[in-house]
Amino acid sequence: QVQLVESGGGLVQPGGSLRLSCETSGFDFYQFGIKWYRQAPGKERELVAGVSELRLYTNYAESVKGRFTISRDDNKRTAYLQMNRLKPEDTAVYFCNARFQELDGSVYEYWGQGTQVTVSS
Repeated sequence: QVQLVESGGGLVQPGGSLRLSCETSGFDFYQFGIKWYRQAPGKERELVAGVSELRLYTNYAESVKGRFTISRDDNKRTAYLQMNRLKPEDTAVYFCNARFQELDGSVYEYWGQGTQVTVSS
């Protein structure tokens, strides 16, 4: 069965750091692009960062550029989000997403359950 399990969230003071992990199983992780999303109460889900298969591309929301770094370890089937210089507005539930599209257009997309990040003094 497919599993994506986020971990590493918690309470941190402004300016602090956290590293989120997304441990996966049940699919060919290396073929999938990985994205981190977040959703704060009362707000729409927001794309935070993404890394393509083979690390060909990375992208970041403007609000986190220079502070967050997405990475992946295909041997461990795990993706990471290093978050530095955290701000209160980073507070949200962070979700890991994996996506792969076949040449015929069929899409495989999986989500984790999320991990809470709270940035507060």
